[in-house]
Amino acid sequence: MKIGVLRFPGSNCDDDAMHAVTRVLREEAFFVWHKEARLPPCDAVIVPGGFSYGDYLRSGAIAAHSPVMDAVRTYASAGGPVLGICNGFQILCEAGLLPGALVRNASLRFECRDVFVRVEGKPTPFTSAIPAGRVLRIPIAHADGRFVCDDAPALGASGQIVFRYCDAAGGVVDGANPNGSQLGIAGVCNAAGNVVALMPHPERACEPALGGEDGRQLFESLRLSLGTVAAVPASPSTTSPSTSRRQPGNRS
Repeated sequence: MKIGVLRFPGSNCDDDAMHAVTRVLREEAFFVWHKEARLPPCDAVIVPGGFSYGDYLRSGAIAAHSPVMDAVRTYASAGGPVLGICNGFQILCEAGLLPGALVRNASLRFECRDVFVRVEGKPTPFTSAIPAGRVLRIPIAHADGRFVCDDAPALGASGQIVFRYCDAAGGVVDGANPNGSQLGIAGVCNAAGNVVALMPHPERACEPALGGEDGRQLFESLRLSLGTVAAVPASPSTTSPSTSRRQPGNRS
C-alpha cells in the first residue's frame, strides 16, 4: 500500500497521518507538496488536517485552488480513494469533491475532545471492513466543523452519510453533537463512494499510547479494500484502476 499525503502551508496533521501509515501500519507513504501539478502513482490520497493558509477567507477555501487539487480531482474521477480529515474535509468541500460545507461551530468555540461516531452509509474504501452501526471513539479539534447542506436528508437516502456523531450506545442525539452539524453528520462521501471525509481525527486514535485505536480501523479497512489492487495511475491516459473496492447500495 502506497499513500500520498498532501502538504499545504499551515498543515499540522500531515506528520500525524504519515506516522499512522508508516509507523503504525508499516506501509509506504510520501508527502505531496501543494504546488505539485501531478500525483505520483499511489493507492490512496490523504488530505490532512491543520490550518491551511491560516484559514484565511474561509477554512479550506484557498487550499482548494492549489495546483495539487486539480490532480486530486483527476485521481478521484479515475476511482482513486481519497480521505479528507478535518481541514481536509473542508478543502474537499470547497473543491467541489464533496457536497455541503463546514461552517463555524454552533458554540462559536474551538472544540477539542474525544467524541463518538457511528459508522453507516454505503461501503467505502475506508469503512467497508467496519460493521455498520459500529461506534468509534475519535478526537475532534476544530472551530469550523458544523456540516451544512441544502439537502442533507438526500445524502442519507443515497448512503452518503458515512459517520454521525452519537453517544456511547450509538444514539444520534443532540447532546452528542459537538458542533451543531445537520443530522449529526460527522463525515460524508461522494456519490461514487471513493472520496470520504470526516471532521474527527482517526490518525490521532491509532495506537494505545494515544488513548485508543478506533481510528486505525479506517486505515485497516483501506488496506483490506485495496487487497492486491495496483497503484492508481496519476494520469487518466494510463490504465484505469480497478473499481472492485467499491460496492453499490447502502450498508446493511
